[in-house]
Amino acid sequence: MARDLQEQIKKLIIDRRLPSGAVLPTEPDLMELLGASRNSVREALKALQAMGIVEIRHGFGTYVGPMSMAPMIEGLAFRTVAGHYRGEDSLLQLLQLREAVETGLVSRVAGNVPQDDLAVLDALVERMEAEATAGAGLTETDRAFHATLYRGLGNLLLSELLEAFWDAFHRVRTDLVELPQDPKVTCRQHREILDAVRSGDSGRAEEAIREHFGNIRMRLTATVPNEINRLPNERV
Repeated sequence: MARDLQEQIKKLIIDRRLPSGAVLPTEPDLMELLGASRNSVREALKALQAMGIVEIRHGFGTYVGPMSMAPMIEGLAFRTVAGHYRGEDSLLQLLQLREAVETGLVSRVAGNVPQDDLAVLDALVERMEAEATAGAGLTETDRAFHATLYRGLGNLLLSELLEAFWDAFHRVRTDLVELPQDPKVTCRQHREILDAVRSGDSGRAEEAIREHFGNIRMRLTATVPNEINRLPNERV
């Protein structure tokens, strides 16, 4: 019954073409529309709120939620951490998933990145090189590089999915392991990706992406063997 009510509310949002932020019918109206009790409607709305599909604003009403990837990120992060402490290669599996997506995408953007985005990518690699020289972290610049690389495809869902993979991997990685990193290698690999994409050579672009992820994978598998024996709140 609860699952059925959730599906009916989702169908109502779709059928009425309601955008994020739109107000939903009141609880009494939903009770009448769905032929359900107040408690059943409330439980269904709470479940949908947990998924980001609706937003309950106490004292104001219920609205269509942002429908973001946040629940997916939380699920991916939790599953990866839980698997890690069971001795599984869950962090490596998450990396492989992201690698598969980006490898498939980079050949599509090779030779098709807008000039404005190429200029931004140039600036990001230069910033990365400056950060490497200064001994600063490259994470946020790295993230911006990958987001900019694919945004010319104009696929909002794809952009959110890549952000979800990035968030989940890096949140878990930060909590669980410290990957040894040579920032100069990271900079060189991003410069190679950019040069390949600019030249329109899709094969070279795919090879550059594979090398980049291969480097991360090698560093990941070289982490301390007894890492899985740490408790979640322990630090090294």
